[in-house]
Amino acid sequence: MDLRAFNAEPAERLRPTLSACCDVDRWVDSVLAGRPYDDLAALTAVADRTVSTFDDAEVEKALAAHPRIGDQASGATTEAAWSRDEQSGVGEDTAVRAALAEGNRLYEERFGRVFLICATGLSAAEMLASLRERMGHDDATERTVVRDELRKIAVLRLTKVVDQEVAV
Repeated sequence: MDLRAFNAEPAERLRPTLSACCDVDRWVDSVLAGRPYDDLAALTAVADRTVSTFDDAEVEKALAAHPRIGDQASGATTEAAWSRDEQSGVGEDTAVRAALAEGNRLYEERFGRVFLICATGLSAAEMLASLRERMGHDDATERTVVRDELRKIAVLRLTKVVDQEVAV
């Protein structure tokens, strides 16, 4: 849909699509409340700013909608399709997939949550290197990184919703 359609779409019809971008009610409400948007930059600024204010419970809620890196999301939902596309760089290298699986396990033991990275455009080796680097973070640093990765994913997905070619 273009930005004009996004601005005009009834909130109840947009809510599931926005939840697929970031499954936190306050984020969805904030994006909806900001309408109408003059341009994509204004829309993504609200989305970006809202994620940066998430509390720990909101981060955990958002994380619950994301599969582990290397796990193939199943189903026909928008979220699953986006996840499969975003993780396309994982590839079929069984050694790297095994290392990601082990890294995910260790990360979850260490931090108590799924390892999240904005995987779009990254190779499996780059994801694995980031996972290993982030294992050295303290809890506060890693919470900041996770929030930033959520922000990048939410904004990326939101731009998929709104076709940038049509001006308002």
